[in-house]
Amino acid sequence: MSTADGSTSEGITPAGSTGSGPDAPLVLVTGATGYIGGRVIPELLRAGLRVRAMARHADRLDGRPWRDDVEVVEADVMDAATLADALDGVDVAYYLIHAMGGGKGFADHDRTGVQNFADAAARSGVRRIVYLGGIHPEDEELSPHMASRKEVGDVLLAGEVPAVVLRAAVILGSGSASFEVMSHLAERLPVMIAPRWVHNRIQPIAVRDVLHYLVGAARLEGAPNRTFDVGGPDVLTYAGLLRAYARVAGLRPRRIQAVPVLTPRLASHWIGLVTPVPTGIARPLVESLIHESVAAESDLRRLIPDPEGGLTGVDRAISLALTRIHELDVSTAWHSAAPAGAPSAPLPEDPQWAGGIVRGDERSRRVAATAETLWSVVEGIGGANGWYSWRLGWVARGLMDRIVGGPGLRRGRRHPQRLSVGDALDWWRVERLESGRLLRLRAEMRVPGEAWLELRVEAEADGGSRLHQRAIYHPRGLLGDAYWWAVWPFHGIVFGGMQRNIARAAEGATTSAPTARPRLTGSDPTDSGSTGSGTTFPRTSRRPDQESSS
Repeated sequence: MSTADGSTSEGITPAGSTGSGPDAPLVLVTGATGYIGGRVIPELLRAGLRVRAMARHADRLDGRPWRDDVEVVEADVMDAATLADALDGVDVAYYLIHAMGGGKGFADHDRTGVQNFADAAARSGVRRIVYLGGIHPEDEELSPHMASRKEVGDVLLAGEVPAVVLRAAVILGSGSASFEVMSHLAERLPVMIAPRWVHNRIQPIAVRDVLHYLVGAARLEGAPNRTFDVGGPDVLTYAGLLRAYARVAGLRPRRIQAVPVLTPRLASHWIGLVTPVPTGIARPLVESLIHESVAAESDLRRLIPDPEGGLTGVDRAISLALTRIHELDVSTAWHSAAPAGAPSAPLPEDPQWAGGIVRGDERSRRVAATAETLWSVVEGIGGANGWYSWRLGWVARGLMDRIVGGPGLRRGRRHPQRLSVGDALDWWRVERLESGRLLRLRAEMRVPGEAWLELRVEAEADGGSRLHQRAIYHPRGLLGDAYWWAVWPFHGIVFGGMQRNIARAAEGATTSAPTARPRLTGSDPTDSGSTGSGTTFPRTSRRPDQESSS
């Protein structure tokens, strides 16, 4: 069989040989809003396959560059009745769903979801299911998350539809949770006190190589029904990986001292405090490093030829990821996928709302700037640009959120100016976006209730604009109401300062340079400033060539 570059290899059909017309195989990608799902879709399209993207909320795929090239279907693996239409006519289905940091009962949730999907795939006549799990030892007790990921793979392998279960260790790529943890630890801590597991061996793999294997799995001949370990060319310890990052990023060598007293729980809390990755997500990442994660076999390389130029080594994978970050070209990130239930709940004024008490803070302000200029400030809010009000208050609230396991402020934003529905924005999630007019954010902070922040821009007849700002809060019980009244005295500082400084930023941009994009910082030194960002811009002088899927 031919590979994409014309060479021959057994077990894979030529990339693009089936064409991309109506007769090309139809591939379903679940988890299309997630980190891997959002990246494998354009690779499948490039391989000449027809793609159907599945999401709980179709509007969260709006704004993706490939949106018009795929079919989008709304479905949920927890609702078996929605899966028949999603799987109708599908040749290969990618199961890319897992409850990372999913809270209590996540294993039952995962088990039910994958069983629903496996049964529906069998009824629909799907030829193959492809799943991405994690490398794990066969003879050791696994953590709850690792055990759940293994169980998902086992359910698929036991089903009627043949399954290809890929197992990977640490995935190196811009925006991955593993990369965020590694980069922030190496950037911020020249001397580290670390758990003993930093000396366990791991076999990292570049995200570009993971995508290569995922796409190749759709083209495998026959019906293999088994697991395949996939890894990069380098085997090293996690401490060695941190040192490799420092070397590639142009940092001084990092000193790492392992101690026996840091449990996975303590380590994940520490990671939650010093990196953008919340404790709930850091915990399964830490638990996966307790065991050595080295590929036990490389059988898939006999079936799917290596990518042109070979597999990507650790230094090159880090270098490519840093280039993506420097170029502001991070297509998906670990926080791309929202937790179940968000953004789905109706707002209090929606007809289906039946939520009882609603609290709110509503303000409107005339702005001596065009609606376009004002909108550019609104769309650039958060992350490194800050929230235009009482910096100390935002930082303190963000720290409190991190301590209790929430996302805090360091999750940042995917791009410094552009937003899309579903994007994470510090502790918010973009729930609705009408370009030039409306930004609605739903809170994902730890709070006893549900909260939204809405910013709306209106053009006025004289060339100016008006900024409407609305905070909405639906308290959960007595504790929720007590929380609202406890923070109510600070609303004038927080929300009043935010609206005032957003207006000043837009007006300042209009006065200084009418054609320039406004400088996205608050103008009042007492209540503005950056609150931090989840995106790192490492101090590296290297400028590697930009490549796709890094």
